[in-house]
Amino acid sequence: MELGDEMKRRDFIKMMGGLTAATAGFAALPSTLRHALTIGANVRTGTIEDVQHVVILMQENRSFDHYFGALRGVRGFKDRFPIPTSRGRPVWHQWNGEKEVLPFRLDGSVMNAALVASMPHTFPDAQAAWEQGRLSAWPKFKTDASMGYYTRMEAPFQYALADAFTLCDAYHCSLQAATGPNRIMFWSGTNSDPDLRRNGLNSDDRSAEVINLRTSVSGSMPMPGYAYNGPPLPWRSIPELLEEAGVSWKVYQDPNDNWSGLMHGGLAFRAFRDAKPGSPYYDRGMTNYSVDDLKKDVSADTLPSVSWILPSPLKSEHPGAPSSAAQGGNFVEQVLQALTSNPEVWSKTALFLAFDENDGFFDHVPPPAVPSYDANGVLAGKSTIDVNGMYFSGGEGRYLLPEDKDYRELRPWGMGPRVPLYVISPWSRGGWVNSQVFDHTSVGMFLEKRFGIRIDAISPWHRAVSGDLTSAFDFLTPNDSERIALPNMKDYADIESRSKKLPMAVAPKTPQPLYQEPGTRKSHALPYALHVSARTAEDRLVLKFGNTGSQGAVFHVYDRRHLDRLPRRYTVTAGASLEDDYWQPTAEDEGRFELDIHGPNGFFRSFHGNLRAAKRRDLDMEVAYDEVNERLLLCVRNGSAEKLVVKVVPNAYMDGGEWQLLVESRDEQRLQWAVGQHGNWYDFTARVEGFEYRFAGRMETGQASISDPAAAG
Repeated sequence: MELGDEMKRRDFIKMMGGLTAATAGFAALPSTLRHALTIGANVRTGTIEDVQHVVILMQENRSFDHYFGALRGVRGFKDRFPIPTSRGRPVWHQWNGEKEVLPFRLDGSVMNAALVASMPHTFPDAQAAWEQGRLSAWPKFKTDASMGYYTRMEAPFQYALADAFTLCDAYHCSLQAATGPNRIMFWSGTNSDPDLRRNGLNSDDRSAEVINLRTSVSGSMPMPGYAYNGPPLPWRSIPELLEEAGVSWKVYQDPNDNWSGLMHGGLAFRAFRDAKPGSPYYDRGMTNYSVDDLKKDVSADTLPSVSWILPSPLKSEHPGAPSSAAQGGNFVEQVLQALTSNPEVWSKTALFLAFDENDGFFDHVPPPAVPSYDANGVLAGKSTIDVNGMYFSGGEGRYLLPEDKDYRELRPWGMGPRVPLYVISPWSRGGWVNSQVFDHTSVGMFLEKRFGIRIDAISPWHRAVSGDLTSAFDFLTPNDSERIALPNMKDYADIESRSKKLPMAVAPKTPQPLYQEPGTRKSHALPYALHVSARTAEDRLVLKFGNTGSQGAVFHVYDRRHLDRLPRRYTVTAGASLEDDYWQPTAEDEGRFELDIHGPNGFFRSFHGNLRAAKRRDLDMEVAYDEVNERLLLCVRNGSAEKLVVKVVPNAYMDGGEWQLLVESRDEQRLQWAVGQHGNWYDFTARVEGFEYRFAGRMETGQASISDPAAAG
């Protein structure tokens, strides 16, 4: 059956229009930087080889929802498919032990929103708040303040930066842990011994960084030098790999104002600890180089191939430092001014602006992770790639809170919550969102692809699930993008001073309506072609997970009839499938099942029904993609002895009302329709006696699209 002729054609270009209007009215940057931001990319090959300099700045302790849940066109507070908590409420309804706390605006006009306090953010409280995927009681372990978020008013520089360049809304910190473990992961590709992992053995605190130990130093540079805690980690850091490959690198920092070493993930490794004056690790990795020195190197065209910039606590955006979004924005502005002081250098430079972890701030998206172990020692889910060695073992309770005792101590290392990542370069201008799954290993994989090194410490699981960030770049036609001015943040001190005079930021007594700016955002093409189908078989529901894309993915399955149980997670690598897992209703369920499946970029499947009430139990439904013709296909197979009547109801995008599909016994029928005029987004429900299945997501065609128009408001 063909549905395309029944649908109203909509102008896709109109949906794309006005995407950068939100920056109007901002004061422009100084004329030199304003001019430099208009300079195009130096396109020589039209490939990643045109990137001659990679600059990496990692700030501190902000979650994605906290900064950008209210930004238009990203997976924020208008997410149409929030996961359920263990109480059965949408994930926004978090429990603090006594009452529900919802996300609330840190309103800079009535409260001290600029200088909010830091919250618990170590491995024990992070594990408890995550609940291995249930995400039900975040403020209980992180305080009510963890639910606060900014709007464009409170974070004007950050919002304008996202409107000017590319923001990644599926970038996760690598661990449910604090600064040290995440920065070690960022600087080396892992926080736990890769040799143990290769042998299928899990790490404990002797072979992994669990808390802020090995990067926390005392003493001062150059003399008497640092004193270190804990033994050095036995694998090699990324600077060591660059040095061995003859790739130039440098760290710009004040070694005596880098939060006692915590900013510098390299300090956990012997090459840095043993470094003496005259060695590359000392001279380029432990010496005082300021932003002024960065500017000198840019002006002289001596910028290394890879540079790390380490902020001081006051410039890091870390809550309680005390730093603010305004002061952090001012520091980023200084870095951008330095990098763009020589237009020729900027034309071949990419800046990754990342955050190490989320502090205590809430984020609503369940992090991709390997399956958890339940109370019986059984994996809650499966993987097409070996996940042995991907867990933290031991601790004998030292790293878990007393309240976090429902399940085994053997815990997945990560990923952790989403954190912001901006891709700032001449190849990434124009206010794009990139929704591919990334984490801290992704920056390392970008360096691999550009400079030919190999970071063996990165696990096969991370390589399967996390992208290498190249999808955030337009190497072929970068100079067609738009130019946008950024607000000047020189007045950060006045902003902080005014904010200090206002009352402390607290959650409101009455929950606020969730807010997100209306509108869509240009969205990069993604490497996903994901499939989940359900097949009824006697007294059980069989799920089949498929992946015909070029990047692996993690599916999160929530059993709405048993939300107290751990969610199951399924890692399906590119080109692979899993089809031998099933759900069997308990006696109390009386045949009923309710499963929700979540994947990347709003991929959603919902299978609800009653195996006992349904007369026909041999039913198979799945969605297929015709990417070339931008058409979606619903395939229904009837293995029963009677014919089926399937009703298809659009939930969004599709026009024309309800459609009916008649499927004879032992037969198959297909329903297809065009989705191109809606950015290839789809959302519909198929109903047949006893069953209701919902299918939603975006079909990828290899071409750019837009963010979810049904969430645009």
